[in-house]
Amino acid sequence: MAPELRWLGRVEYEPTWRAMQTFTSERDAATPDQIWFLEHPPVFTLGMNAAPEHLLAPGDIPVVQIDRGGQVTYHGPGQLVVYPLLDVRRAGLGVRQLVMALESAIIDLLASWNIEAVAKREAPGVYVNGRKVASIGLRIRRGSSYHGLAFNVAMDLQPFQRINPCGYRGLEVTDLRSLGVNASVQEVADALSPRLLASLRLTQDVS
Repeated sequence: MAPELRWLGRVEYEPTWRAMQTFTSERDAATPDQIWFLEHPPVFTLGMNAAPEHLLAPGDIPVVQIDRGGQVTYHGPGQLVVYPLLDVRRAGLGVRQLVMALESAIIDLLASWNIEAVAKREAPGVYVNGRKVASIGLRIRRGSSYHGLAFNVAMDLQPFQRINPCGYRGLEVTDLRSLGVNASVQEVADALSPRLLASLRLTQDVS
């Protein structure tokens, strides 16, 4: 069953999170998957395992405690956020397989720009020269996934200095602009989506 790809633009974090929860709670075996592509205004999010000491100095940026795995991360303008709302049971995907598929799609896209990137099993996400360019945090409930990945495109990276990203003290982050790629968030979404579908072994109807 082909997933529906949705570009939501820039949307507030909390209503989007609630919408993901509602979609996941109300879906059944016949519900088509959806993949949401979007940006958020500035916000720090704390996963279920987050230690408060990793939030160093939030200042005027809102902090939201949420129900994904992982520690603390930052979302803001210029970052592509992707929420794969998938029936992972139907797709035959385990959590680790899903994480690897998301990482693989980003690594493949970066390779198309001649950027060598790697994933780290012990610290999910995608890294270029040791700097994190994409973060992953998921929740599986009722056999379905929500939350997802955050891919730094062209953003103010300063807020990452106010946290220990993903719980790692001193972890450096980067974005596509810093790596020499000039593209909008929506352009990156358009380039990533077919790679994401291929990596997840899903197909999209073209009409």
